[in-house]
Amino acid sequence: MKEKKSGVIVIGVLAALIGLVLAIQISTSNVTEVGGLIPMAKVQGLEQKLKQVSAEKEAVTQELLELQEKMDEIESNSIDEDALLKSMSEDLEKYKMSAGVVDVKGPGIIVTIEDPVAAGDGVDDGYSTIMVRYELLLSMVNKMKEAGAEAVSINGNRVVNTTEISLAGNNVNINGTPTAPPYTIKAIGNPDTLEATLNIRYGIVDTMEDYDLRVSIAKQQELEIPRYSGVIKFRYASPAEKE
Repeated sequence: MKEKKSGVIVIGVLAALIGLVLAIQISTSNVTEVGGLIPMAKVQGLEQKLKQVSAEKEAVTQELLELQEKMDEIESNSIDEDALLKSMSEDLEKYKMSAGVVDVKGPGIIVTIEDPVAAGDGVDDGYSTIMVRYELLLSMVNKMKEAGAEAVSINGNRVVNTTEISLAGNNVNINGTPTAPPYTIKAIGNPDTLEATLNIRYGIVDTMEDYDLRVSIAKQQELEIPRYSGVIKFRYASPAEKE
């Protein structure tokens, strides 16, 4: 607000000086247009007045130029401040995306993990391979991050630095939310790189298939991953003060 107020004041001064320059120019014209026979003393007086007016005109013109430079400086500073604010805003958005607190979209892959097909004897013992071996989900997420995944979610739960994947009774809890198979893992990143990393020989997909888990990978030109819905709290960490 101070910059804007300064700009208004400078503009007002400029307008006043421009009016003064015009008045001096008119006065100069009136002096130089005096004609006819006039006494020598009066001529000398008019010459002195002309010199005085010319000097005043030069002084006002110089001040006008200085004020114009000041105005240009104010405008330049305003542009610099706008560029700084824009840069800070862009950095903030990057940090928010990195922290997982905003919805994001982009190219990537969708991985679906399902339990083995039932034996066909009609008996369901309630045993879930992927739930018992839930650590495979964490391994897959880690492989995705190694491959450059910029955002990951499991069954709609955004994976952030504080995400925990744990077995709780008959459920696998992700960010404290109970989940059950099938599991859908979304990852935003280079689709080809992500797919190749997961499908590498003796990699995470081969390990899952060794347990008869059914794994499918679909590359996507654009997918959406929701923001982290919990509250991030720090009990021990705090910003380090710079010396």
